[in-house]
Amino acid sequence: MWTKKKLVWNVILLLAVFGLTLYGVFHGEDLGAMMDAIGKADIRYLVPGVALVICFIWGESVIIWYMMRSFKIHLKKRACFLFSSVGFFFSCITPSATGGQPMQIYYMKKENIPIPVSTVVLMVVTITYKLVLVVAGLGILIFGRGFLHRYLEGILPVYYLGLALNVFCVSFMTVLVFHPLLAERILVIGMEWLERFRLMKKKESRRERLGRAMETYRETAAYLKDHGRVIVNVILITFVQRILLFSVTWMVYLALGMSGTSALDVILLQAVISISVDMLPLPGGMGISESLFLRIFGIVFGGLTLPALVLSRGLGYYSQLVISAVFTVVAQIYYTLRSGRYSGTISEGGGETEGGQKQSET
Repeated sequence: MWTKKKLVWNVILLLAVFGLTLYGVFHGEDLGAMMDAIGKADIRYLVPGVALVICFIWGESVIIWYMMRSFKIHLKKRACFLFSSVGFFFSCITPSATGGQPMQIYYMKKENIPIPVSTVVLMVVTITYKLVLVVAGLGILIFGRGFLHRYLEGILPVYYLGLALNVFCVSFMTVLVFHPLLAERILVIGMEWLERFRLMKKKESRRERLGRAMETYRETAAYLKDHGRVIVNVILITFVQRILLFSVTWMVYLALGMSGTSALDVILLQAVISISVDMLPLPGGMGISESLFLRIFGIVFGGLTLPALVLSRGLGYYSQLVISAVFTVVAQIYYTLRSGRYSGTISEGGGETEGGQKQSET
């Protein structure tokens, strides 16, 4: 569970990056003309854009629900939606989206889901989430040479860097999962070198944590080997989930009354931004995402690029942040009230288990 201090610092970082992003994007721009263009946007396309964001969040909850059933754990879909919302909220406000999974595990524990199970499920979610990005990125690189030169000439180094980082991440996680002994040996050697050169203090607790982490990867490997069909289905759901979010920019394109560019090109350009910023240590890729949008979508939106940026990021990221924040609050209230209700039942009647099932008297 996060400490209040850590949460405060992440919120401060988020606000600081947000302030710098606002300055960088809007400094010297005609804000009146921008607001006028946004005001003329067709609401009939913006509302479906918000719906796509909700479906994107819901997509992960479907994956969690589906994978939990493979462990014979039957959860209500609304509980899985709360888990998904918590994950997206804390991922949005932390660098490199590092805060989402620990908080999801915390709330899953309130449903009496064993930590090893929740960890394996979320590990698979992470691997498939990034795998879809890698496949899309490599597909653009191999089959979209004309697309690259038409739209991405100015940002190719950033795109290559983002793609390389994602490929490395997926490859490294794959090694950790399918060759845990080799991976553990490599990590131990690396740790010993860092300790030898006094770049890291020698701590036995760190080695114990590494051992526990490697056990998680071994459990994940066993799950992947035994549930091949489940993994294929999760990848397909994740692919659809990603497309839903990337399609938000297409809704903005239609809302602004634009024409001449295909839906596929717009969706792929949004995918390029996600690939480029996914591994960067910024909350929600804030700052760099806006900069890349202005660079690569200029040819698509022309003079309406800035209004398109505001609407696209407003729907795709900031509405996601607000929606997931609302349901994170709902999750906290729900589990707090439920915990209090169970505590009251225990104190009055006694003999109740952690999950709320009353034990039979012997």
